[in-house]
Amino acid sequence: MIVEHLSLVDFRNYATADLALHRGPNVLVGRNGQGKTNLAEAVVFLATLGSHRVSSDAPMVREGQDFAVIRARLSHGERKVLVEVQLNKQGSNKARINGSPSKTNELPRYAHVVLFAPEDLQIVRGDPSARRRFVDQLLIQRTPRLSSVLADYDRVLKQRNALLKSARARGIKGEGLSTLDVWDDKLVSLGAEIISARQRLAIDLQQPVAEAYAAIAGEDHRPRLEWALSVRGADPEEPEAGAPVTAETSGDIAEMFHAALLAKRSNELERGLTLTGPHRDDLVLSVRGLPVKGYASHGESWSVALALRLASAELLRAESPAGDPVLILDDVFAELDADRRQRLAALTAGYEQVVVTAAVEEDIPDVLHAHVVRISAGTISDERLAADD
Repeated sequence: MIVEHLSLVDFRNYATADLALHRGPNVLVGRNGQGKTNLAEAVVFLATLGSHRVSSDAPMVREGQDFAVIRARLSHGERKVLVEVQLNKQGSNKARINGSPSKTNELPRYAHVVLFAPEDLQIVRGDPSARRRFVDQLLIQRTPRLSSVLADYDRVLKQRNALLKSARARGIKGEGLSTLDVWDDKLVSLGAEIISARQRLAIDLQQPVAEAYAAIAGEDHRPRLEWALSVRGADPEEPEAGAPVTAETSGDIAEMFHAALLAKRSNELERGLTLTGPHRDDLVLSVRGLPVKGYASHGESWSVALALRLASAELLRAESPAGDPVLILDDVFAELDADRRQRLAALTAGYEQVVVTAAVEEDIPDVLHAHVVRISAGTISDERLAADD
């Protein structure tokens, strides 16, 4: 897949913006704070329906405006697709595909993108929520319909938590809240599907991550991915987390989920909070048999983060009839030592389209240094087009 043209209206610092991109490497150069990452973020949103920088859409709308528009012309071989999304500060977002209204969760069917960014270090070193977000965004790219499942789970979870808080305020204890059973059934149905999909993804990522890690680090540190499931007693959101577990069938998960909810009902009523489910799980990453978080060096942590992104790209590349995903390397080379820069560049240069952003042009390895666009205070200057004129 190729992004041929990107157009923005009232997105971040851009009142309007137009960016032409080419097959192969594209380099966006500009000082920090000029808008390079905003362009990358816009492309990524079309593929994941989310941002790698913020958890809500409102910050992406330019100050003083009610909505922003991201529009992109995509090339899938000989086929051209125009995708568009309107991000609203209030209310649901709206999407159009080839000019016709569409559901927003249809966008990832057409836009396939993998982003590498400095924030990726938080995937391996940050809270469990960072790892869940990484996994869920990749799930949406692989299976777009899971966007609705994840959204429905969040909705049910909020409603169940509201009921628990109301019960706590009224002093209801134990089995005194029979209406909770209805929400339990909905939560389990959606949550079991999410847990199963996450576990399958971890299994599918295992070998590509191991291969990518060895290619980036130059060593085999036996990276592993395993889920710690709250329905099995592990709760990474609490100080004492349990051990990671391996994959079960969705039926097993549903049974465990129901049992865990029943076992924790009294505690949930006391706290006004749902204490088990995929919203409290964690993807445990390890190298050399030890958890990356707390044990891995800075270089090892970066190698794991980059391996996760490369493995994601390889999965999408292998599964998508649309060809390679677009790779976006957003200010990532400034974070890496010379060896990892060269290895990452060599591993990504062969993709159909690569977009690299950098504050210092010299940070970009020669193999990725091609079509250059300069960004300054929201102004886009295409050197190649200027030279052609």
